[in-house]
Amino acid sequence: MQAGLNAFTLSPTQWIQATNAIGLISQAGRYGGTYAISDIAFKFANWVSVEFELYLVKEYQRPKAEEQQLIGWTAKRELSRINYHIHTDAVRANLIPSEVDAYHSSLIYAEEADVLNVALFGITAKEWRESNPGLKGNMRDYATINQLICLSNMENLNAVFIGDGIPQRERLKRLNQIAIKQMSILEEVASRKLLK
Repeated sequence: MQAGLNAFTLSPTQWIQATNAIGLISQAGRYGGTYAISDIAFKFANWVSVEFELYLVKEYQRPKAEEQQLIGWTAKRELSRINYHIHTDAVRANLIPSEVDAYHSSLIYAEEADVLNVALFGITAKEWRESNPGLKGNMRDYATINQLICLSNMENLNAVFIGDGIPQRERLKRLNQIAIKQMSILEEVASRKLLK
C-alpha cells in the first residue's frame, strides 16, 4: 500500500527482509555497504543510468559479433579443408603414377598445394613458414574469410583443370587471374556491407 505514495522508499535491508532476497547483502557501519551478485547490480545500475545500460548492451553485443565472425571463419576454413579432398583426389588420379612411393607422392601433393598458395597468397608454404617462424599452423590458418572463400573455389577449379590435362604453369596463371578477380569482387561486397 505504501508503494504508491510519493514519499515511499525501500531500503536494501527492507527489500531483503520483505522478500527473503538472496544474492543481495546490506551491511551498516563504517565499512558497510550494499553488495549484490552481478545480475542484480547490473539491473540496478541500468535503472539508475541509461548511459550505463547502453554501455552494457554494447559490451554484450561486441563479443557476440566477434563470435559470429569467428564462426563464419571456422565454417569457411572447414569448407576449404573439405574441398581440398576434391583437389587431392584429382592430383592422385591424374598426376601421381602408381609406381611412385609415398614420399615422392607427398612432394607432388605439396607442389600442387603450392600452386594454389602462389596463385592466391603469392608465396609457397615454405616461404610463408620461413617468414613467420613464430606462428603455428600454416598460412591458410591465418587467411581472411574472403581468402578462404576464394581458396575453396580455386581448389575445385584446379581439380577440374588437372582432370582436363592443363599443364601446371597454365593452371597457375589461370588460377592467379581468377584469384585476383574473385578477391576484388569479395572485397567490394564486404566494403559495401560496411557502408550500409
